[in-house]
Amino acid sequence: MKWVSKDIETYLSAKEYVDTAVIPLFKVSFGNEMKQSASSAEFITLLTNYLERQFTGRLMLFPPFTYLQTDGLEEVFNKLRNWEANIEKSEFKHIFYITSESDWKKYEKELTGPLIWLPSLPLEHLNDSQKISMIESQVNQLLSLFTQKWHENL
Repeated sequence: MKWVSKDIETYLSAKEYVDTAVIPLFKVSFGNEMKQSASSAEFITLLTNYLERQFTGRLMLFPPFTYLQTDGLEEVFNKLRNWEANIEKSEFKHIFYITSESDWKKYEKELTGPLIWLPSLPLEHLNDSQKISMIESQVNQLLSLFTQKWHENL
C-alpha cells in the first residue's frame, strides 16, 4: 500500500494484516552533486514502488524521509527516530529503511528495523524494459530479506 488516500482507506479497514512500514531515505544535494542525488532518489523510488507491488496488503510504503546534504546527520537521525517512534505507536511491527546513502550505515544498529543500503544504479541511459529488469533483480534479492525478518518475529 502506498501513502495515498485510497490505500490508506484500505489500510484502516484491514490494518491487522499490514504490519510492515517501508521508509525510503533520500538525501537532497545541490550543485555538482545534484544529478547523483536525483539519480539515487529515482533508483530508490522505482525499487520501493516495485517492492510495494510485490507485498501489497502486507506493507505500507511511506513517503520518503528527505533531508538536505547540508543538514547535520545527527540532527537528521533524531528526526528519523521521531518518525520511527510514531510509526511504532501506529502498530507497525516491522520498519524497513531503504537508501542509497552509505552514511546511514553508522546508525544502522540504533534503528528499530533493518537498514537496507543499496548502491544506486544509474538508470538514465536505460530504456524502460532494462530499468524494470534491473529493478526486478534487486527486488528479488530483497524478498528473502523481508520474509526472513517476518519469520524471525513469529
